[in-house]
Amino acid sequence: MVHHRRGTLDIDPVADHNAKTPLLGRLRVSTPSDHSRPLAYRFVITILRPLLVLLTKRDWAGEQNLPEGGYVAVTNHYSYLEPFVFGLFLIDHGHTPHYLGKIEVFKNPVIGAILRAAEQIPVRRESGRAIDAYRSAVEAVRGGRCVAIYPEGTLTRDPGLWPMRGKTGAARVALETGCPVIPITTWGAADILAPYGHRLHLFPRKTMIVRAGPPVDLEDLQGIEATPEVLTEATARIMAALTSQLEEIRGERAPATRFDPTEHGITSTGKPKPLKEAS
Repeated sequence: MVHHRRGTLDIDPVADHNAKTPLLGRLRVSTPSDHSRPLAYRFVITILRPLLVLLTKRDWAGEQNLPEGGYVAVTNHYSYLEPFVFGLFLIDHGHTPHYLGKIEVFKNPVIGAILRAAEQIPVRRESGRAIDAYRSAVEAVRGGRCVAIYPEGTLTRDPGLWPMRGKTGAARVALETGCPVIPITTWGAADILAPYGHRLHLFPRKTMIVRAGPPVDLEDLQGIEATPEVLTEATARIMAALTSQLEEIRGERAPATRFDPTEHGITSTGKPKPLKEAS
């Protein structure tokens, strides 16, 4: 059993973290400290978590679907802020996500050093070395960890911010290890930071919605050869689960056809631009 040390900023982890609790005229917030996490991970949590708690409201559900042992957590990607919301949801429910992140972020001298010390996993997208991230993810899942994967691989290009075509990485890890894939859909972060935006809109406080769904049904695909067709089918089910949950959150239907950047002549990584300009 993992024990959590409670510090001077802590309140009960099941309490309403949006509640304002007067304490000598100041706000008291919770910062759970799991000392099984790397020091760098705890440092980031200590800095970022209180800010998110104070600056946003939360509407969370589905934590009962988070399993014990190793698994893959997938989520939709539409704002540079939402990874923190996604991570906070997992951390506050006792799960330590190990993100697969693009190598460009790891190249930053300061941020990269923190991410590596926090045992996050760099991905060299569109390169032969992407296999390194896959192997690290499989090892982490087999070691009982939560591996957080963005199946879209980048911010969605869909004009309505619906999940777009997914890549097969999450499916590959799940079928290799036999682990559950938990779809965790978020919404609301773009109200604070628009896709590729630089200006924060913090007030009035926005509500961050998170829904964790049941495991994606991949049972019939387990134990067979992971052909391109099998991986495509598994990925389609993963994206369908995320999209279905987002439809419930938004109260509207997603487009019948999933957005595919290639079909629209747009780059699938980095800031969107015409493919002809990238060649």
